[in-house]
Amino acid sequence: MNPAFEKIVFVTGNAGKFSEIQAILASFGVEAIQNKGDYPEIQADDLEPIAAYSAKAAADDLGVPVMVDDSGIFIQALNGFPGPYSRFIEDRLGNPRVLLLMKNETNRDAYFKTVIAFCEPRKEPLTFSGTVEGKIAFEERGDGGFGFDPIFDYNGQTFGELGAEFKNTVSHRRRALDKFIEWMEKQ
Repeated sequence: MNPAFEKIVFVTGNAGKFSEIQAILASFGVEAIQNKGDYPEIQADDLEPIAAYSAKAAADDLGVPVMVDDSGIFIQALNGFPGPYSRFIEDRLGNPRVLLLMKNETNRDAYFKTVIAFCEPRKEPLTFSGTVEGKIAFEERGDGGFGFDPIFDYNGQTFGELGAEFKNTVSHRRRALDKFIEWMEKQ
């Protein structure tokens, strides 16, 4: 493996997100180091430019290669809402109110999407995305995971019920990281 990728600074203040990234990268022999820096996040309707902008700002500021993750849940009956605004909605409404919005909806299709942005100082960021399809549950189930995990049903169980080890093999974050690792191994 390229020694430049043995350790990667992952910029996030989200403990759940860092825990997942750390576990997944460790399975590839890569050590994730958390930086809780508060870097600018632009407003956009897509995750890619948000993650890329933050990664470039962090890499240029810290002077080391960094990784940033921007993720969201996209609910079909709500026209893809909350999407890139997922964290804001999670903080302001939480799962109970999202479930209330879905109360009379028969189409419960949804997907989680993660965009991993990797950037080296003074270079342009690269993005890697991953999605996982599921449905919005009718109630919160499970006490694992974080955020929308207890209401995201994946093949009959919510991400909150799956357990971290299994979730990390099928999640949107894992799928994005798999693409990053594939790219990294070619470097």
